[in-house]
Amino acid sequence: MGLLQEVAGPLSQQFSQLSTVSQVGAVIAGLLFVSVALNVFQQLFLKNPNEPPLVFHWFPLVGSTVTYGMDPPRFFKENREKYGDIFTFVLLGKRTTVYVGPAGNDFILNGKLKDVNAEEIYTVLTTPVFGKDVVYDCPNSKLMEQKKFMKIALTTQAFQSYVPIIADEVTNYFKRSPDFKGNSGVVNIPKSMAEITIFTASHSLQGSEVRSKFDESLADLYHDLDMGFTPINFTFHWVPFPWNKRRDHAQQTIAKIYMDTIKERRAAGKSNSQDIMWHLMNSTYKNGVKIPDHEIAHMMIALLMAGQHSSSSTSSWIMLRLASRPDIVEALYREQVENLGANLPPLTYEDLAKLPLNQAIIKETLRLHAPIHSILPTNCSRPLA
Repeated sequence: MGLLQEVAGPLSQQFSQLSTVSQVGAVIAGLLFVSVALNVFQQLFLKNPNEPPLVFHWFPLVGSTVTYGMDPPRFFKENREKYGDIFTFVLLGKRTTVYVGPAGNDFILNGKLKDVNAEEIYTVLTTPVFGKDVVYDCPNSKLMEQKKFMKIALTTQAFQSYVPIIADEVTNYFKRSPDFKGNSGVVNIPKSMAEITIFTASHSLQGSEVRSKFDESLADLYHDLDMGFTPINFTFHWVPFPWNKRRDHAQQTIAKIYMDTIKERRAAGKSNSQDIMWHLMNSTYKNGVKIPDHEIAHMMIALLMAGQHSSSSTSSWIMLRLASRPDIVEALYREQVENLGANLPPLTYEDLAKLPLNQAIIKETLRLHAPIHSILPTNCSRPLA
C-alpha cells in the first residue's frame, strides 16, 4: 500500500500539471480563434465605404507585415492590381494607407507639412542612426536650415571636383583589393560596393582628412548603422536586438571620430573653404545659435549615409546585371574609347555627358531596382506609404 501511494502521488501531480498546461493552451487557442474570427468578420461585413479598401489579413496585429517585409515592390504591385491606386494594409498593428501612381507621388512629395508629416513616423528609425537633434529629431524649420547648410556640398562646382576623386578611389580600391586580382573569381559585390561608396562619399563630401580616418573596418561600422533601417524598428527600435546593439555601437564610434576631428580643427584653427565640416563649424542658425559640435557630427553621419545608401544599392545592381551581359560591358568600354580617347584620360564631370549608354544603364537600373520603395509620412495620425 505504501509503495502504491509513493507511485500514485507523483503521477497524480504530473497529470494535474499537464491538465493545467492543457487548460492554459486551450484558453490561448480559444482567444486566438476568437480574435481571428472577429478580425475576418470585421473585414468582410463591417467595411467603411468612405475609406480605402483594406488588404485582407488573418491576424489583427501582424496584418500584412510579413508579406510586405519580404518583397515591398511586389506587395504594392499585386495589391494595386487588386484594389487600385489607394489601399490600406496593417503594418505592425498600424493601418497604413498606400497611394501609388502620379497622383500619389504628387500628394506625398508636394504635400504641405500640416497635411503630411514625416518626422512623426521616421524619427524612431533615423534618430538612433544619425543621432540627436538633427534630421527628424528636430522641428521641421530647423531641418530646413540644416538642409541649407548642406547644399554647399551639392553644387555643380562641387560635383566637378568630386568626379576625379571618385574615379581615383574606385581605381585604388580595385588595385588593393585581393578580390579583384586575376582574370576570374567570386566577389561579394554588395559588400565591395558598400565599401567603395563609403570611401568615395567620405572623400568627396567630407574631404581627404576625414577620408584618411576611414578603412574597411569603419565601412563595416557604417554597414551596422545601415542595418538600423529595418522595418521592425519602426516599432521595436528600442529593443536590444543584436543588430540594434551593433547600430548603437557604430553610431557612438563614428560620432566620436567626427567629434575628435572637430576638436582638433578648432585647436589648430584649420580652414578649408571646400570642406563641409568647416562650413558647418562656422555656420549659425537663424536664432543666432552656432551649430553645436554634436549636431555637426550627427549631420556628417547623415550626409555620409545619404551619399552611401542609395549609391551602394544601385551600383551593386549595376554590377550584378552587367555580369550577365558581357556584350554590354564591351559596349560600355567601346563607348569610352570612342568618346574620350583610346588612352582613356582621367575622367571629368563634363565627360559624363559624352557617355549616353553609361547614363542609360544607370537610369534603367534605377527603374528596375528603385533603392527606396516607400515614403512614409503621417496624415491625421494615419501612416501613408
